[in-house]
Amino acid sequence: MKRRDFVGLTGLAAGALFLPSFPSFGGMPVDPSRLLEPVMDAAVNKRLADAALNAAKSAGASYADVRIGRYLNQSIFTREKQVQNIVSSESFGVGVRVIANGTWGFAATNTVTEAGIAKAAQLAVQIAKANSKVQKEPVKLAPQKGYGEVSWKAPIQQNAFEVPIAQKVDVLLAANAKALENGANFVNSALFQVNEQKYFASTDGSYIDQDIHRIWPTFGVTAIDRTSGKFRTRQALSAPMGLGYEYLTPKAADKVMGPAGSDVVGYKNSYDILEDAARAAKQAKEKLTAKSVTPGKYDLVLDPHHLGLTIHESVGHPLELDRVLGYEANFAGTSFATLEWKKQGKPYGSKAVNIVADKLQPGSLGAVGYDDEGVKTKQWALIKDGILVDYEKIRDQAHIVGQNESDGCCYAQSWQDVQFQRMPNVSLQPSKTKMSVDELIKDVDKGIYIAGNGSFSIDQQRYNFQFGGQVFYAIEKGKITGMLEDVAYQANTQEFWNSCAATCDESDYRFAGFFNDGKGQPSQSSAVSHGSATTRFNGVNVINTARKVG
Repeated sequence: MKRRDFVGLTGLAAGALFLPSFPSFGGMPVDPSRLLEPVMDAAVNKRLADAALNAAKSAGASYADVRIGRYLNQSIFTREKQVQNIVSSESFGVGVRVIANGTWGFAATNTVTEAGIAKAAQLAVQIAKANSKVQKEPVKLAPQKGYGEVSWKAPIQQNAFEVPIAQKVDVLLAANAKALENGANFVNSALFQVNEQKYFASTDGSYIDQDIHRIWPTFGVTAIDRTSGKFRTRQALSAPMGLGYEYLTPKAADKVMGPAGSDVVGYKNSYDILEDAARAAKQAKEKLTAKSVTPGKYDLVLDPHHLGLTIHESVGHPLELDRVLGYEANFAGTSFATLEWKKQGKPYGSKAVNIVADKLQPGSLGAVGYDDEGVKTKQWALIKDGILVDYEKIRDQAHIVGQNESDGCCYAQSWQDVQFQRMPNVSLQPSKTKMSVDELIKDVDKGIYIAGNGSFSIDQQRYNFQFGGQVFYAIEKGKITGMLEDVAYQANTQEFWNSCAATCDESDYRFAGFFNDGKGQPSQSSAVSHGSATTRFNGVNVINTARKVG
């Protein structure tokens, strides 16, 4: 694939988010049919895990865990009437993490035998003992009971890897055709599929078997005015989901309409890629003649597919406890929401802002039964009535904030990477009072409705930011009056969330999500969802991105 095509497909800015390359995460390209062959067996995995745990304890480890993982990835790329690339990859191996002399050690191997895993466990202990010579204070883990032999499986209806590639290609090409029929000059589309088959065991007494699935259909369309050379794009309004191929079987009940006059449709647990592609082409053409926004203060009405990115950057990342403590300062920055800042009780947002973290919501990208250090997942409050009440933590961080329980948000992107704290699903709770989108905007005198993700930037403390979008509509005296272009809004995190005036009810609640959220050195990728309903923010500064400064 040419770089130009790839950039056109993604439509994402550089920053915390990036798309998967292929093959993914060290996986080897394979015949797609091999991805259906059974490899993971719980009884065999238990025997292999015990070999690792026993070897680690014999070598002097006070704690050990082992992750046996098979990671399957398939990516299909098309452009107009052609298939550009199909990549299927498989990665299989074992990672062993230990504590010895109060210090972490980690080693991994793709020699998946009792002898090979025992050797990796012994190496992990050697590394831990060597690291202990420079360790300032011992690792302190939150207590964790063992669960015995348990399992969890994503609630999918149809395994995407069992669907013939030809059928998936046909869907993408049909979406391309819809876009071209409706005025697009160019169109790229792609389908990303992931299956993580993971077996976890620890000296706490847990043996956990999990089967996790994710899927992301997406596209980008471009419309051109050949006379002026002007062009405009529109990316898909699909959310990547923790579902199977059933996500691509649209159901009328899962369709959510935007405000009257906006020609925006949102999707819940199923996605109509043909409808979205046709609408995207029309909107890209409409953008060519849309009015350029006049800078100033506006009330913003933000669709969930747009608001998810703002939640991700201004709430999800700054409340990662490792970032708060400065562990990520060299690569992913720090956070304004320090322990001292929280102690002062300053409002993070208005009383309308209630944000929870979880690894539970069915269909979300972050949903699992247990995290990658054997902690049963849960939901907990981050911001309550506008006040910061908690962070996102794992076992060796809980004591730092005076707690004795992990939040269950530890994750590694593959068997060969050490697990560490990652963002769970972070979601804005909808209104408990019935509120439609049209009711939300009826009192807006001068505003803008925004749907879809565009370019963005945010500083290293996750405080000052700027966000664009895909489509923008002017709101005048409570009504949509036409499309706008060149829109971006600027604020700081406190200012923005304190301007939150109201949100729609649960009937409008939907996920946005990111298939690949980057963090750490060496960098790792994780997937995360952000739920919300359409929400209004009053008096936000809007700039015109097409105007030159000075």
